[in-house]
Amino acid sequence: MLDRVNKWYDKTHVLRDVSLTVAPGERIVVCGPSGSGKSTMIRCINRLEHHQTGRIVVEGTELTGSTRALDTIRREVGMVFQAYNLFPHLTILENCTLAPTLVRKMPRREAEQLAMEYLTRVKIPDQAGKYPGQLSGGQQQRVAIARALCMQPKIMLFDEPTSALDPEMIKEVLDTMVSLADTGMTMVCVTHEMGFARRVADRVVFMDRGEIIESGAPEQMFGDPKTDRLRAFIAQILHKH
Repeated sequence: MLDRVNKWYDKTHVLRDVSLTVAPGERIVVCGPSGSGKSTMIRCINRLEHHQTGRIVVEGTELTGSTRALDTIRREVGMVFQAYNLFPHLTILENCTLAPTLVRKMPRREAEQLAMEYLTRVKIPDQAGKYPGQLSGGQQQRVAIARALCMQPKIMLFDEPTSALDPEMIKEVLDTMVSLADTGMTMVCVTHEMGFARRVADRVVFMDRGEIIESGAPEQMFGDPKTDRLRAFIAQILHKH
């Protein structure tokens, strides 16, 4: 839950009184033009960025300066970035077992079993012994999703997870996210993939210039936008595709 969250970079006001409540199991897609504050908002949810005013509460824990609160929230929130952020010197299996063994103190064998379950779910169990550099971009992003799931988070955040991929690899990552959504995982996803938004989102949130301008069901947002800014954004997205 975000309540009137504000953030500045020096004098630039990047988030302006942003309020958003996410229900358990809800799948929210956040869209908007570049520089609208989407990625900053999602990065504030697990404190990769610090907000200056307002409140952020995740699973009953408020994000403050407290390290304990941060540790609690990072255990419950998985995050997948534009860049895969895999450790190049570790195998795929080692990338996936690192956090569960270090943070959750899970026995190695149990962590490896869990990692193989999630690598199977993202359809690349046969890549477990390879290194990230030996995989395609789409495969690396699927590993990043499996790695986040190995922490068994309650919420998954995606920050434009397909934007660095070639077109033919985008589908395999989106398919993985669709199957994850089907399990009932709470998801907040920043993406321009409108087909994915229509198929998966319970709610679409449109941001521009640091504010939430409009939010609603995908059919309403894409079929009957209420604001000129959203209409212009949709026209631009459709034009690109």
